[in-house]
Amino acid sequence: LCLPLVSMAVPGRTYCYKVVLLGEGCVGKTSLLLRYCENKYNEKHITTLQASFLTKRLNISGKRVNLAIWDTAGQERFHALGPIYYRDSNGAILVYDITDEDSFQKVKNWVKELRKMLGSEICLCIVGNKTDLEKNRTVSVEEAEVYAESVGAKHFHTSAKLNQGIEELFLDLCKKMLAVSQAEEAARGTDPSRVGNARRGIQIIDDEEPQPLSNAGCCPPSS
Repeated sequence: LCLPLVSMAVPGRTYCYKVVLLGEGCVGKTSLLLRYCENKYNEKHITTLQASFLTKRLNISGKRVNLAIWDTAGQERFHALGPIYYRDSNGAILVYDITDEDSFQKVKNWVKELRKMLGSEICLCIVGNKTDLEKNRTVSVEEAEVYAESVGAKHFHTSAKLNQGIEELFLDLCKKMLAVSQAEEAARGTDPSRVGNARRGIQIIDDEEPQPLSNAGCCPPSS
């Protein structure tokens, strides 16, 4: 569900993408999402028992982007539900806790599963969260960055508590997803001003003309 624009829509296109957060329980996925979408942080751990999503609107170099960002339960007993939530995703953020080596190893399993289910075109970011606990780090920066590069992902360090690295993470992922969309448009030789791409749930909405603020551009997330 995308909320109505709060101002007059500029004629153009809106790219709608589905992004999924994956990782073990307690690594801070929900905290990252709430910090990014609502600038909120709760010191108490919030256990996610089912998938939920929040939306975020961006303007990147004049391109409008609507994100539906899905948060998923990380506990092992919910692992089998993963494919239900990450199918049709355009991007995935794989989160581990820098103080928990096992959570980093589990990220590798998620990457394998995503590549198997969605192919190599899904945009991946690997995130070492809780940099506010740097003194307790057990996953080396070098190890994490080398692994991320080996699977074609970019590595980020974040702290939901300190609000560090999160904006950069999502901005970079959005730019990657836009680049994929534009490459596909170019490969098809389609007029870039009039495209509707349904691959893996990408929705590109063209405005026929300026619209009032009531119902300007929306897209339901794929699930």
